[in-house]
Amino acid sequence: MKIEVVGPGCGRCITTEKNVREALKQLGINAEVTKVTNVAEFAKKGVMFTPGVIVDGQVKFSGKIPTVDEIKEILAPQ
Repeated sequence: MKIEVVGPGCGRCITTEKNVREALKQLGINAEVTKVTNVAEFAKKGVMFTPGVIVDGQVKFSGKIPTVDEIKEILAPQ
C-alpha cells in the first residue's frame, strides 16, 4: 500500500501525516507513506485543496484533516 500526504508542509499537513501514521499503527498495517509538497504536483494528482490523502493512486481526502478513525475506515481490510 502506498499513501501520499499532499500539502505544502503546513501544520494541517503535519497533523494529517501524524493521523495517517497513527491509523496504520493501530491497524497493524505496513505502508509506504510519502509527502508531496510540490504545489505543481497537487493538481496533477487530483488534489485541489490541501491537506490531501491519496491511497494507491486514489484521492481519499482533500481539503480537511481526516481523523485517525476516518483514516482507519478507508484503510481497514473489508
